[in-house]
Amino acid sequence: MTNDTSKRKILYIGDFSHLSDKYHENCKTKSSRMLTLTAFSKCLPENCIRAVGKTKSLLCVLTPDLVPSAGLKELAPPPKYDWVEYPERRKLRFVEKVPQYTVGMRIPKYQKSLHYMRGPELVHNQLIHKQFGIVALAPGRLRFGHFEMLRLTIGRQINQKTMFSIWRIDPPWQAVTKKGQGQRMGGGKGAIDHYVTPVKHGRIILEFGGQVEFVEVYPFLKRVADQLPFKAKPVSHEQLIAEAEKKQLNEQRNINPYTFKYIVKNNLGQSHLWISPYDRKWFGEHI
Repeated sequence: MTNDTSKRKILYIGDFSHLSDKYHENCKTKSSRMLTLTAFSKCLPENCIRAVGKTKSLLCVLTPDLVPSAGLKELAPPPKYDWVEYPERRKLRFVEKVPQYTVGMRIPKYQKSLHYMRGPELVHNQLIHKQFGIVALAPGRLRFGHFEMLRLTIGRQINQKTMFSIWRIDPPWQAVTKKGQGQRMGGGKGAIDHYVTPVKHGRIILEFGGQVEFVEVYPFLKRVADQLPFKAKPVSHEQLIAEAEKKQLNEQRNINPYTFKYIVKNNLGQSHLWISPYDRKWFGEHI
C-alpha cells in the first residue's frame, strides 16, 4: 500500500476477505488477493467512489473513507543521544592491587575503622552522566578480586564506539592485617594481608552509559551486582529520582505521629537504654 499525499490517492493491495458477503458474490473467489475495479466498486457506497484506475489488478480510490488496517505499523523514531558526554577512556581502568607509597615511607596499618562503612553516602550518591549505574544497598568492603570481576565482565559487554563505563569508587587503599595460622596471642599487630575499599549504603560503584537503553544493560549489570559481597542493584537516573520522590511522598502522607524518629527523640519507653547509639543519629535506617 502506498500513500500519495499530494493527490490523496490510496492504493489498495492486500487481502480484503473481511468485506461483506456482497463483495464475495461479485468476486470470482473468496480468497482473492487483488481486486478488480468492477468487483471492489460494487461493494462500496456510491457516494465514496471517485475511481480513476482502469487496470484490472489495482484499484485507486480518491477517498480516505476506507483504509485497511492489517499490516500497518507505526514505529517510533529511534532516540537521539546528542546529549551524551563520553569520557576520555571508555573502558574501566585497571586498579592497583596494592597502593603505591613514596620511597622510604613506612606503610601504615589501619584499624578496622567501621565508621568508613556506617551510615548513608552523602556525596557520591547520584549519577554524574545521568544514565545507568550500580548502587550499593548495604555497607561492605571491596577487594581487588571484585574490581577485576567488574572490569572483565563489563569489558566483554561494552562497545567502545557507542558505550562507556567509569569507576565511582577509589582503588583498594585500606590495609587489612592478619596473623598466620596457629600463632599465639600477642606479638604486636599482624602483617598486612590485603587492601580493601570501604563502601557505604547508597554509594554509586560504577556508571555505564552511551547510546544504549536500560533494558539492554540491565542483564549483565544485574549479574555482576549479585556477585558483590554486599547487596547492590543496577539503577537508572530516572529510577533514583523516582525512589527519592516516593520516599518523600510517603513521609508526607504518613498520618501516624509515633514514628521511630519521634520515639527516639522523645525517649518513649526509655528507648535510650536499649537502642544503639547509631539509632539516635539515623533512626533505624542504617547500622
